[in-house]
Amino acid sequence: MANFTFPSDIVYNRGRVEDAAALVREHSAAAWLLLTGEEFVALGGLSYAEVQATIGRHHNVPSDPPRVLDLDHARQHVAALDALPRPTLVTCRMGPRSSAASYLYAGLRAGANADEVVAEAERNQAPFVASAECVAWVRSSLEALREEEG
Repeated sequence: MANFTFPSDIVYNRGRVEDAAALVREHSAAAWLLLTGEEFVALGGLSYAEVQATIGRHHNVPSDPPRVLDLDHARQHVAALDALPRPTLVTCRMGPRSSAASYLYAGLRAGANADEVVAEAERNQAPFVASAECVAWVRSSLEALREEEG
């Protein structure tokens, strides 16, 4: 696919989410995929209970450090995003993992190759492009999931 562009109906965070309700209102969100686990709550971060209280459609796939992103996480992110209505918020602690999951999903569903996905992310200054680990995960997961989906 030439000219992959990131869709406007998936929104990832670019920093810590301070006000869940305000984020939902700002983006007229219909759903939320939260990538943080209970460890983040202990640090004063957003909890899944807050997300559940803020929006009717939601899913939680803990993917934050110290967890290592792997193909199983990619499958879970894709399944959750396939099931959630748009516009959908995707958030992690600060943005790298949520943006990686968002671009992986969007690229997979658009039929884009890894180079196109990463190039679009670089143009948009998506937080994950600063992490070699996240870029490698997007590339390898995109290829593996494309093979699985045949």
